[in-house]
Amino acid sequence: MSSELNDFTEFDEVTPSKMVEVAPENRNVQKIIDDYEKKIYDLNQLLEVSRSLCSTLEFSNLVESIMYTLMGQFHVLGAGIFVLNALDADSFHLDSNYNGIDPNPNISYIIPMTNPVISFLESSNKPHTVDELIDNLPEGTDINMITTLKPSLIVPLVQHNHLNGVLLLGERITLSEDSGYTDYEKQQISLIASLAAIAINNAALIERASTDMMTHLKLKYFFYNVLTDKLDNALANSTNLSILMFDIDFFKRFNDTYGHACGDYVLITVAKIIKSSIRDKDMASRYGGEEFTVLLNDTRTEDAMIVAERIRSKVEQFDFCYEDQHVKVTISLGVATFDKEKNPITSPKLLVDQADQALYVSKRNGRNQVTFADPKLISEVKLDN
Repeated sequence: MSSELNDFTEFDEVTPSKMVEVAPENRNVQKIIDDYEKKIYDLNQLLEVSRSLCSTLEFSNLVESIMYTLMGQFHVLGAGIFVLNALDADSFHLDSNYNGIDPNPNISYIIPMTNPVISFLESSNKPHTVDELIDNLPEGTDINMITTLKPSLIVPLVQHNHLNGVLLLGERITLSEDSGYTDYEKQQISLIASLAAIAINNAALIERASTDMMTHLKLKYFFYNVLTDKLDNALANSTNLSILMFDIDFFKRFNDTYGHACGDYVLITVAKIIKSSIRDKDMASRYGGEEFTVLLNDTRTEDAMIVAERIRSKVEQFDFCYEDQHVKVTISLGVATFDKEKNPITSPKLLVDQADQALYVSKRNGRNQVTFADPKLISEVKLDN
């Protein structure tokens, strides 16, 4: 990275003293000055980009920031990034990491690690057009997942000789008929790509440190950190925020009857159902043991109850089959909502406690149901305890 920055700052060999010696009539003087100022401006822009990317640790926000940065800097109508969608993934996925491009619903936008395009981009570590990519790959290499998106440039995101992602820049808007990229622009893109690769790696490290390796859901402490920020935002903007808390009914029976491997299978499967039932901007976590929480951003009580019931129903109806044994799994849920007027609770722990108390009522009343933590209910639970 340092050598690349040195290359970037190697301006034309024109010192102030030499510039003074050049006659004003020389038409090259103004061009030299303009080029010098442009490179200083671009270097300042690069520092701003670096500051922005390296301060964004939430993965989805980071990917979005990378795309919008390059779209704005180089006047392209769209962008997309193929990334590893799991800690142990063996392929790069586009998923929803795109804006302004039009994926074909009949094509799987996945690039396996074994595809020659991965090794080529990793080794070249520089931007390529589609034609350049085709010319450098073995004949018959499948790159439909790239060409169908009609990128104007394919950019590897490489850090320490390791590919962290593949960035595609869409159609470019230019004032001239030539919509290609100059060598200088490609150099800039490569520098931003290097910064993006570092930021993605940092975000991946945070992801590993904050993720439960079994269920791939967030850990409890990370959940509380995010909840604290979201609760502050909800208070400042007078929006709602809801918490779901639930656990698996009679979970100990799975371990005792079928063994701990079955218990792990149930936990992993329930986690997948939860994740498939919420939005990207929401967050699910493994709170501990067989307990889970879900943070629903900008969500009213009515909508939170719908989501909770959807998860409960999906779990109940799912066919849990472990080693040819069909096991019945249900969950009990509690729901609490921050509301500036009705429930202006500002403590993350107290809001979670409300959801937990509602969960307690669901279990006390027969399990496999959803209960909302209204103030009267909470008072009754406290009296019972």
